[in-house]
Amino acid sequence: MIITKLKLENWKNFQNIEVDLTQRVFIVGANASGKSNLLDVIRFIRDIVKQAGGLQYAVEARGGVSKIRCLAARNQSHIRIEVHLAENIDQSEPDWKYILKFKNFGGGIVKNQAKIIEEQVWSKKENKLVLNRNAEKEEKDAETLGFTHLEQITSNSGFREIYNFFRETQYLNIIPQLVRDADSYMLSANKEDFYGRNLLDRINKTTPRTRESYIKKINDVLQIAVPQLKELQFVKDDKGTPHFEAVYIHWRAQGSKQQEAQFSDGTLRLIGFMWALLDGQETILLEEPELYLHTAIVKQLPEFISKLQKRKNKIRQVIITTHSYDLLSNEGIGADEVVVLQTDKEGTSVKRADKIDDVKKYLDSGFSMADAVIPKVAPKNIENILQLKYD
Repeated sequence: MIITKLKLENWKNFQNIEVDLTQRVFIVGANASGKSNLLDVIRFIRDIVKQAGGLQYAVEARGGVSKIRCLAARNQSHIRIEVHLAENIDQSEPDWKYILKFKNFGGGIVKNQAKIIEEQVWSKKENKLVLNRNAEKEEKDAETLGFTHLEQITSNSGFREIYNFFRETQYLNIIPQLVRDADSYMLSANKEDFYGRNLLDRINKTTPRTRESYIKKINDVLQIAVPQLKELQFVKDDKGTPHFEAVYIHWRAQGSKQQEAQFSDGTLRLIGFMWALLDGQETILLEEPELYLHTAIVKQLPEFISKLQKRKNKIRQVIITTHSYDLLSNEGIGADEVVVLQTDKEGTSVKRADKIDDVKKYLDSGFSMADAVIPKVAPKNIENILQLKYD
Protein backbone atom coordinates (compact mmCIF):
# COMPACT_ATOMS: atom_id res chain seq x y z
CA MET A 1 0.00 0.00 0.00
CA ILE A 2 0.94 3.64 -0.32
CA ILE A 3 -0.13 6.90 1.32
CA THR A 4 -2.30 8.76 -1.18
CA LYS A 5 -3.42 11.75 0.89
CA LEU A 6 -2.50 13.67 4.02
CA LYS A 7 -4.82 16.09 5.79
CA LEU A 8 -3.45 17.94 8.81
CA GLU A 9 -4.87 20.47 11.25
CA ASN A 10 -2.55 22.26 13.68
CA TRP A 11 0.34 19.85 13.17
CA LYS A 12 3.61 21.69 13.83
CA ASN A 13 4.18 24.13 10.90
CA PHE A 14 0.84 23.34 9.30
CA GLN A 15 -2.38 25.00 10.36
CA ASN A 16 -4.63 23.36 7.79
CA ILE A 17 -3.35 21.44 4.76
CA GLU A 18 -4.45 18.73 2.35
CA VAL A 19 -2.12 17.16 -0.20
CA ASP A 20 -2.32 14.19 -2.55
CA LEU A 21 0.78 11.99 -2.78
CA THR A 22 2.12 9.76 -5.53
CA GLN A 23 4.45 6.75 -5.54
CA ARG A 24 7.50 9.01 -5.60
CA VAL A 25 7.37 12.33 -3.72
CA PHE A 26 9.90 15.16 -3.52
CA ILE A 27 9.21 17.65 -0.71
CA VAL A 28 10.80 21.04 -1.37
CA GLY A 29 10.89 24.12 0.85
CA ALA A 30 13.06 26.68 2.58
CA ASN A 31 14.94 25.96 5.80
CA ALA A 32 12.54 25.57 8.74
CA SER A 33 9.50 25.47 6.44
CA GLY A 34 8.50 22.04 7.77
CA LYS A 35 9.86 19.44 5.37
CA SER A 36 10.96 17.13 8.17
CA ASN A 37 7.80 17.90 10.14
CA LEU A 38 5.68 16.77 7.21
CA LEU A 39 7.52 13.45 7.22
CA ASP A 40 7.21 13.34 10.99
CA VAL A 41 3.44 12.96 10.92
CA ILE A 42 3.99 9.57 9.24
CA ARG A 43 6.68 8.72 11.79
CA PHE A 44 4.24 9.78 14.52
CA ILE A 45 1.69 7.14 13.51
CA ARG A 46 4.52 4.63 13.19
CA ASP A 47 5.55 5.44 16.77
CA ILE A 48 1.97 4.78 17.89
CA VAL A 49 1.91 1.24 16.45
CA LYS A 50 5.49 0.11 17.01
CA GLN A 51 6.48 -2.25 19.82
CA ALA A 52 6.74 -0.39 23.15
CA GLY A 53 5.17 2.62 21.44
CA GLY A 54 1.67 4.05 21.72
CA LEU A 55 0.02 7.46 21.54
CA GLN A 56 1.48 8.75 24.80
CA TYR A 57 4.96 7.58 23.80
CA ALA A 58 4.67 9.28 20.39
CA VAL A 59 3.52 12.55 21.96
CA GLU A 60 6.10 12.56 24.76
CA ALA A 61 8.92 11.81 22.30
CA ARG A 62 8.03 15.12 20.61
CA GLY A 63 7.89 17.15 23.81
CA GLY A 64 4.14 16.95 24.46
CA VAL A 65 1.04 18.25 22.71
CA SER A 66 2.09 21.88 23.19
CA LYS A 67 5.25 21.27 21.12
CA ILE A 68 3.30 19.54 18.36
CA ARG A 69 0.41 22.00 18.05
CA CYS A 70 0.87 24.66 15.36
CA LEU A 71 1.80 28.11 16.73
CA ALA A 72 -0.73 29.66 14.34
CA ALA A 73 -3.57 27.55 15.80
CA ARG A 74 -4.55 30.36 18.21
CA ASN A 75 -7.62 29.22 20.19
CA GLN A 76 -7.86 25.79 18.56
CA SER A 77 -6.45 23.28 21.01
CA HIS A 78 -6.75 20.13 18.93
CA ILE A 79 -4.44 18.37 16.48
CA ARG A 80 -6.03 16.35 13.68
CA ILE A 81 -4.37 13.84 11.35
CA GLU A 82 -6.06 12.11 8.41
CA VAL A 83 -4.21 9.58 6.25
CA HIS A 84 -5.53 7.74 3.18
CA LEU A 85 -4.00 4.41 2.12
CA ALA A 86 -4.49 2.58 -1.18
CA GLU A 87 -3.03 -0.32 -3.11
CA ASN A 88 -3.04 1.66 -6.35
CA ILE A 89 -2.42 5.34 -6.96
CA ASP A 90 -5.15 5.41 -9.64
CA GLN A 91 -7.99 4.32 -7.34
CA SER A 92 -10.95 6.69 -7.17
CA GLU A 93 -11.25 5.92 -3.45
CA PRO A 94 -8.62 4.75 -0.96
CA ASP A 95 -8.82 1.36 0.70
CA TRP A 96 -8.53 2.95 4.14
CA LYS A 97 -8.91 6.31 5.84
CA TYR A 98 -7.47 6.75 9.31
CA ILE A 99 -8.37 9.83 11.36
CA LEU A 100 -6.97 10.79 14.75
CA LYS A 101 -7.88 13.97 16.61
CA PHE A 102 -6.42 14.72 20.04
CA LYS A 103 -5.57 17.52 22.45
CA ASN A 104 -3.72 18.09 25.70
CA PHE A 105 -5.25 16.94 28.98
CA GLY A 106 -3.97 17.63 32.48
CA GLY A 107 -1.80 20.19 34.17
CA GLY A 108 -1.05 21.03 37.78
CA ILE A 109 -1.18 17.85 39.84
CA VAL A 110 -2.57 15.93 36.87
CA LYS A 111 0.10 14.78 34.45
CA ASN A 112 -0.10 16.31 30.99
CA GLN A 113 -0.93 13.77 28.31
CA ALA A 114 -2.71 13.42 25.00
CA LYS A 115 -6.46 12.86 25.10
CA ILE A 116 -8.27 11.45 22.07
CA ILE A 117 -11.20 13.52 20.82
CA GLU A 118 -11.90 11.39 17.78
CA GLU A 119 -10.57 8.22 16.16
CA GLN A 120 -12.11 6.88 12.95
CA VAL A 121 -11.35 4.19 10.40
CA TRP A 122 -13.17 4.07 7.08
CA SER A 123 -13.00 0.90 4.98
CA LYS A 124 -13.56 0.82 1.22
CA LYS A 125 -14.42 -2.88 1.41
CA GLU A 126 -17.12 -2.26 4.00
CA ASN A 127 -18.00 1.14 2.53
CA LYS A 128 -18.47 2.52 6.01
CA LEU A 129 -16.74 3.51 9.23
CA VAL A 130 -15.51 0.37 10.95
CA LEU A 131 -14.35 2.44 13.92
CA ASN A 132 -15.99 5.62 15.19
CA ARG A 133 -14.76 6.76 18.58
CA ASN A 134 -15.42 10.12 20.17
CA ALA A 135 -14.72 11.58 23.57
CA GLU A 136 -18.37 12.15 24.46
CA LYS A 137 -19.13 8.42 24.29
CA GLU A 138 -16.12 7.44 26.39
CA GLU A 139 -16.00 10.33 28.84
CA LYS A 140 -17.20 8.13 31.71
CA ASP A 141 -14.03 6.06 31.35
CA ALA A 142 -11.59 8.81 30.38
CA GLU A 143 -8.60 6.51 30.86
CA THR A 144 -9.39 4.80 27.56
CA LEU A 145 -9.00 8.12 25.73
CA GLY A 146 -5.26 7.96 26.24
CA PHE A 147 -4.89 4.95 23.95
CA THR A 148 -5.73 4.56 20.27
CA HIS A 149 -7.50 1.45 19.04
CA LEU A 150 -4.90 1.36 16.26
CA GLU A 151 -2.14 0.53 18.75
CA GLN A 152 -4.11 -2.24 20.49
CA ILE A 153 -3.99 -5.71 18.97
CA THR A 154 -7.23 -6.61 20.71
CA SER A 155 -9.02 -3.66 19.12
CA ASN A 156 -7.55 -3.31 15.62
CA SER A 157 -8.43 -6.68 14.08
CA GLY A 158 -10.89 -5.04 11.67
CA PHE A 159 -8.20 -2.73 10.27
CA ARG A 160 -4.97 -4.62 10.96
CA GLU A 161 -3.73 -3.66 7.48
CA ILE A 162 -3.27 -0.06 8.65
CA TYR A 163 -1.38 -1.23 11.74
CA ASN A 164 0.92 -3.47 9.67
CA PHE A 165 1.52 -0.77 7.06
CA PHE A 166 2.79 1.79 9.54
CA ARG A 167 4.85 -0.75 11.48
CA GLU A 168 6.71 -1.54 8.26
CA THR A 169 7.16 2.08 7.20
CA GLN A 170 10.81 3.15 7.36
CA TYR A 171 12.61 6.43 7.95
CA LEU A 172 16.29 6.95 7.29
CA ASN A 173 18.64 9.90 7.66
CA ILE A 174 22.14 8.41 7.67
CA ILE A 175 24.70 10.34 9.72
CA PRO A 176 28.08 8.90 8.66
CA GLN A 177 29.79 9.74 11.95
CA LEU A 178 27.39 7.44 13.81
CA VAL A 179 27.93 4.54 11.41
CA ARG A 180 31.67 4.85 11.95
CA ASP A 181 31.43 4.77 15.75
CA ALA A 182 31.91 1.15 16.85
CA ASP A 183 30.92 2.01 20.43
CA SER A 184 27.59 3.38 19.27
CA TYR A 185 26.94 0.08 17.49
CA MET A 186 27.03 -1.70 20.85
CA LEU A 187 24.65 0.90 22.33
CA SER A 188 22.18 0.63 19.49
CA ALA A 189 22.20 -3.11 18.85
CA ASN A 190 18.66 -4.51 18.92
CA LYS A 191 17.26 -0.97 19.10
CA GLU A 192 15.60 1.19 16.50
CA ASP A 193 17.72 4.05 15.25
CA PHE A 194 17.03 6.18 12.21
CA TYR A 195 20.43 7.83 11.93
CA GLY A 196 22.70 4.96 11.02
CA ARG A 197 24.00 3.65 14.32
CA ASN A 198 22.12 0.41 13.83
CA LEU A 199 22.57 0.14 10.07
CA LEU A 200 25.20 -2.58 10.52
CA ASP A 201 23.01 -4.35 13.08
CA ARG A 202 20.06 -4.34 10.67
CA ILE A 203 22.21 -5.74 7.89
CA ASN A 204 23.59 -8.37 10.26
CA LYS A 205 20.05 -9.59 11.08
CA THR A 206 19.13 -9.99 7.41
CA THR A 207 19.26 -13.58 6.14
CA PRO A 208 22.64 -14.37 4.53
CA ARG A 209 21.13 -15.03 1.11
CA THR A 210 19.23 -11.73 1.04
CA ARG A 211 22.19 -9.84 2.49
CA GLU A 212 24.54 -11.18 -0.18
CA SER A 213 22.06 -10.25 -2.91
CA TYR A 214 21.71 -6.67 -1.63
CA ILE A 215 25.46 -6.24 -1.11
CA LYS A 216 26.04 -7.39 -4.68
CA LYS A 217 23.64 -4.72 -5.98
CA ILE A 218 25.32 -2.09 -3.82
CA ASN A 219 28.71 -3.22 -5.13
CA ASP A 220 27.56 -2.72 -8.71
CA VAL A 221 26.78 0.93 -7.96
CA LEU A 222 29.84 1.63 -5.80
CA GLN A 223 32.20 0.34 -8.47
CA ILE A 224 30.83 3.03 -10.79
CA ALA A 225 30.26 5.84 -8.29
CA VAL A 226 33.33 5.51 -6.04
CA PRO A 227 36.70 5.66 -7.82
CA GLN A 228 39.11 2.82 -7.00
CA LEU A 229 36.59 0.87 -4.87
CA LYS A 230 36.83 -2.70 -6.10
CA GLU A 231 34.57 -4.63 -3.73
CA LEU A 232 32.44 -4.06 -0.63
CA GLN A 233 32.11 -6.91 1.87
CA PHE A 234 30.23 -7.44 5.12
CA VAL A 235 32.48 -9.01 7.76
CA LYS A 236 32.68 -9.55 11.53
CA ASP A 237 35.63 -8.93 13.83
CA ASP A 238 36.88 -11.18 16.65
CA LYS A 239 34.22 -9.80 19.00
CA GLY A 240 31.44 -10.56 16.54
CA THR A 241 30.86 -6.89 15.72
CA PRO A 242 29.84 -6.44 12.05
CA HIS A 243 31.72 -4.10 9.73
CA PHE A 244 31.79 -2.92 6.16
CA GLU A 245 35.10 -3.77 4.52
CA ALA A 246 36.09 -2.45 1.11
CA VAL A 247 38.97 -3.40 -1.15
CA TYR A 248 40.42 -0.43 -2.99
CA ILE A 249 42.60 -0.62 -6.06
CA HIS A 250 46.13 0.08 -4.87
CA TRP A 251 49.74 -0.13 -6.00
CA ARG A 252 49.87 -3.43 -4.12
CA ALA A 253 48.70 -6.37 -6.20
CA GLN A 254 45.99 -7.34 -3.71
CA GLY A 255 44.86 -3.75 -3.18
CA SER A 256 44.25 -2.25 0.27
CA LYS A 257 41.40 -2.87 2.70
CA GLN A 258 39.49 -0.28 4.69
CA GLN A 259 36.58 -0.54 7.12
CA GLU A 260 33.73 1.93 7.61
CA ALA A 261 35.81 4.08 9.98
CA GLN A 262 37.92 5.07 6.95
CA PHE A 263 35.04 5.42 4.44
CA SER A 264 34.12 8.87 3.16
CA ASP A 265 30.85 10.48 4.24
CA GLY A 266 29.49 10.13 0.72
CA THR A 267 30.33 6.43 0.49
CA LEU A 268 28.59 5.65 3.80
CA ARG A 269 25.61 7.79 2.87
CA LEU A 270 25.28 6.03 -0.51
CA ILE A 271 25.53 2.56 1.07
CA GLY A 272 22.86 3.40 3.67
CA PHE A 273 20.61 4.99 1.07
CA MET A 274 20.81 1.95 -1.20
CA TRP A 275 20.28 -0.54 1.61
CA ALA A 276 17.18 1.33 2.75
CA LEU A 277 15.69 1.24 -0.74
CA LEU A 278 16.43 -2.46 -1.17
CA ASP A 279 15.27 -3.57 2.28
CA GLY A 280 11.49 -3.66 2.65
CA GLN A 281 8.33 -3.03 0.64
CA GLU A 282 6.33 -0.38 2.48
CA THR A 283 6.70 3.40 2.30
CA ILE A 284 10.17 4.78 3.03
CA LEU A 285 10.99 8.33 4.14
CA LEU A 286 14.38 9.76 3.18
CA GLU A 287 15.90 13.04 4.39
CA GLU A 288 18.02 14.85 1.80
CA PRO A 289 19.66 11.82 0.15
CA GLU A 290 21.88 14.17 -1.87
CA LEU A 291 24.03 15.11 1.14
CA TYR A 292 27.77 14.35 0.74
CA LEU A 293 27.26 13.03 -2.80
CA HIS A 294 28.89 14.35 -5.97
CA THR A 295 26.52 16.32 -8.21
CA ALA A 296 26.96 13.77 -11.00
CA ILE A 297 25.53 11.09 -8.70
CA VAL A 298 22.78 13.36 -7.37
CA LYS A 299 21.49 14.01 -10.88
CA GLN A 300 20.94 10.27 -11.33
CA LEU A 301 19.13 9.70 -8.02
CA PRO A 302 15.53 10.21 -9.23
CA GLU A 303 15.91 7.65 -12.03
CA PHE A 304 17.81 5.34 -9.70
CA ILE A 305 15.07 5.57 -7.07
CA SER A 306 12.43 4.84 -9.69
CA LYS A 307 14.33 1.74 -10.77
CA LEU A 308 14.67 0.39 -7.22
CA GLN A 309 11.01 1.12 -6.43
CA LYS A 310 9.83 -1.49 -8.91
CA ARG A 311 10.77 -4.84 -7.45
CA LYS A 312 8.91 -8.11 -6.87
CA ASN A 313 5.93 -6.91 -8.93
CA LYS A 314 5.27 -4.12 -6.44
CA ILE A 315 6.03 -0.40 -6.41
CA ARG A 316 7.38 0.93 -3.14
CA GLN A 317 6.50 4.50 -2.21
CA VAL A 318 9.48 6.77 -1.58
CA ILE A 319 9.02 10.19 0.04
CA ILE A 320 12.05 12.48 0.00
CA THR A 321 12.93 15.91 1.37
CA THR A 322 15.44 17.85 -0.70
CA HIS A 323 17.08 21.23 -1.32
CA SER A 324 19.03 20.00 -4.33
CA TYR A 325 18.90 21.86 -7.63
CA ASP A 326 20.81 18.99 -9.27
CA LEU A 327 18.34 16.37 -8.06
CA LEU A 328 15.29 18.37 -9.15
CA SER A 329 16.79 19.12 -12.56
CA ASN A 330 16.21 15.49 -13.57
CA GLU A 331 13.87 15.45 -16.57
CA GLY A 332 11.98 12.39 -15.30
CA ILE A 333 10.38 14.20 -12.36
CA GLY A 334 6.69 14.95 -12.89
CA ALA A 335 4.88 18.00 -11.54
CA ASP A 336 2.54 15.72 -9.58
CA GLU A 337 5.55 14.26 -7.71
CA VAL A 338 6.78 17.55 -6.22
CA VAL A 339 5.28 19.00 -3.04
CA VAL A 340 6.11 22.66 -2.45
CA LEU A 341 6.17 24.21 1.05
CA GLN A 342 5.83 27.98 1.47
CA THR A 343 5.73 29.92 4.71
CA ASP A 344 3.89 32.99 5.99
CA LYS A 345 2.71 34.28 9.36
CA GLU A 346 -0.17 31.75 9.35
CA GLY A 347 2.18 28.78 9.06
CA THR A 348 3.25 26.71 6.07
CA SER A 349 1.10 26.02 3.04
CA VAL A 350 1.53 22.83 1.04
CA LYS A 351 0.76 22.42 -2.67
CA ARG A 352 1.77 20.04 -5.38
CA ALA A 353 3.72 21.66 -8.21
CA ASP A 354 1.02 20.75 -10.72
CA LYS A 355 -1.45 22.87 -8.72
CA ILE A 356 0.70 26.04 -8.74
CA ASP A 357 0.02 28.22 -11.79
CA ASP A 358 3.37 30.01 -12.08
CA VAL A 359 5.28 26.74 -11.63
CA LYS A 360 3.19 25.17 -14.40
CA LYS A 361 3.97 28.12 -16.68
CA TYR A 362 7.71 27.63 -16.17
CA LEU A 363 7.42 23.92 -16.88
CA ASP A 364 5.27 24.50 -19.98
CA SER A 365 7.94 26.91 -21.25
CA GLY A 366 10.58 24.18 -21.09
CA PHE A 367 12.25 25.02 -17.79
CA SER A 368 13.32 22.21 -15.47
CA MET A 369 11.55 21.44 -12.21
CA ALA A 370 14.55 22.91 -10.39
CA ASP A 371 14.25 26.20 -12.31
CA ALA A 372 10.52 26.35 -11.60
CA VAL A 373 10.54 25.44 -7.92
CA ILE A 374 13.86 26.32 -6.25
CA PRO A 375 13.50 30.13 -6.71
CA LYS A 376 9.93 29.91 -5.37
CA VAL A 377 11.05 28.48 -2.03
CA ALA A 378 14.24 30.53 -1.68
CA PRO A 379 14.33 33.10 1.18
CA LYS A 380 13.17 36.50 -0.05
CA ASN A 381 15.93 39.07 -0.56
CA ILE A 382 18.60 36.51 0.34
CA GLU A 383 21.08 38.51 -1.76
CA ASN A 384 20.94 41.23 0.92
CA ILE A 385 23.26 39.21 3.14
CA LEU A 386 26.06 40.45 0.90
CA GLN A 387 25.29 44.00 2.03
CA LEU A 388 25.78 43.23 5.72
CA LYS A 389 28.82 44.81 7.34
CA TYR A 390 31.07 43.03 9.82
CA ASP A 391 33.56 45.81 10.65
